[in-house]
Amino acid sequence: MITEADTCRKYVLPKLYSAGWSDDQISEQKIFTDGRIILAGDKGIRKKQKRADYLLKYRRDFSIAVVEAKSAYKNAADGLQQAKEYAEILGLKFAYSTNGKGIVEHDFITGKDTDLESFPAPEELWMRLSQSEDITPKIAQTLLAPCSTLPGKTPRYYQEIAINRTIKAVLQGKKRILLTLATGTGKTYIAFQIIWKLWDTRWNRTCEHRRPKVLYLADRNILVDDPKDKTFASMGDARIKIEGEAIKSREIYFSTYQAIAKDERRPGLYKQYTRDFFDLIVVDECHRGSAKDESNWREILEYFEPAYQIGMTATPLRKDNRDTYRYFGNPIYTYSLKQGIEDGFLAPYRVHRIVPSIDATGWRPIKDMQEYRSFQGH
Repeated sequence: MITEADTCRKYVLPKLYSAGWSDDQISEQKIFTDGRIILAGDKGIRKKQKRADYLLKYRRDFSIAVVEAKSAYKNAADGLQQAKEYAEILGLKFAYSTNGKGIVEHDFITGKDTDLESFPAPEELWMRLSQSEDITPKIAQTLLAPCSTLPGKTPRYYQEIAINRTIKAVLQGKKRILLTLATGTGKTYIAFQIIWKLWDTRWNRTCEHRRPKVLYLADRNILVDDPKDKTFASMGDARIKIEGEAIKSREIYFSTYQAIAKDERRPGLYKQYTRDFFDLIVVDECHRGSAKDESNWREILEYFEPAYQIGMTATPLRKDNRDTYRYFGNPIYTYSLKQGIEDGFLAPYRVHRIVPSIDATGWRPIKDMQEYRSFQGH
């Protein structure tokens, strides 16, 4: 009996090679989640990881299709439902199921299932995708550029989706962009890769031959200093933190809202920059008030209206952050707390209701306790 492993080795790989896919484009037995953590008493155990038989990449950091292989004695379409589920999670438009002889394709663009004798070539899939999503050759040049390689770190599947969707949105002229990703899922890393790819390929708002000027905004120093000194370290002297002086000679600027906003003593340091100075502004934790109509921080964003502005938040839409969603629009990608827990990238939690003894039984003075009163001004 020919097993699933035999099918992969004897039939699927040769068919992928004959269609023009290279080893660099084929990720075999690709694990893309960590497996949900299940609490058992005081210990945690992991459920099974999600694993695609083949993940096909058009470029190193741009996945384009998933393939599920079944044993030769099964029907070619037996793995199609799983392939479709994986493709939806991975944000892909093409899913394939094969028993080594027959191949069934599901195209999410058209919604059609098609029986095939061979796999489509990489260029064919890219042409179909780029035509459906209006990706021009100029857009593709930046979109398909590799991410920056950080030691021991490669983008998780949802990070790759967020990076590529944001890059595409910027290159297609979308001026206000929102990403909603749960706390702990690496928003800073995503922001870095978006900025790095645009910076490295010399994208800018005016299509000049220069690197973009980018402002990275947050509401606390730790959310500015840590990315600047660690995640963005590879950008070297291109970085600067705005502190009391409007330096204009760098490319990647970091600042808290408070450092450049107006207050009772200052007219607003941000006004020392021209309105069109920045090409791109990334607002971390943008739900913290930067988009509220009455906020001084909102004045900063409106002042730099010509810039492309990307908001990043961990908070789904609710009543108290409605202004954020109204300003940036609906998120182009959402990775929820629920999904993070399901994938095993985030730990589950238990809510413990604690009632203090004073609340439960009331307060009574203990023996010999003396009453102390302060009579200030008397």
